[in-house]
Amino acid sequence: MDAEELHNFCLSLPEATFDFPFDEDTVCYRICNKIFALGSLEKVPLLVNLKCSPDIIDELREKFSCIRPGYHMNKRNWNTVVFDGVLSNTALIILIQHSYAMTFRSLTKKHQAIALQQSPEIKQILDNFSTLELEKIR
Repeated sequence: MDAEELHNFCLSLPEATFDFPFDEDTVCYRICNKIFALGSLEKVPLLVNLKCSPDIIDELREKFSCIRPGYHMNKRNWNTVVFDGVLSNTALIILIQHSYAMTFRSLTKKHQAIALQQSPEIKQILDNFSTLELEKIR
């Protein structure tokens, strides 16, 4: 997955937006103004910070050399994922959707209700990606 594919996929998620709050290179993808992915679109290989369930975060880091503690982020909740070809595009998409679901779950109930009313398809992402099984990541 390259930067353009990442950008297009993140923006395909319901209610997703993006901005450049830090500099013209570091993009933040958000759901209801909360970040679910951020990274530099210019770096090669691409590095992206993604939220992750604390229940599986250490196992992912042990299993995959391309998954590291989140750079400049809370290491208990964020990973930096190196898009270097170790993980398949399918695995990267699963990690992004998991980050999206984790971020959505951290929204206030009011914001969750508004987003679900505007985009009912969010429920499917929540049902499929709120928890993450190692077997899905290859």
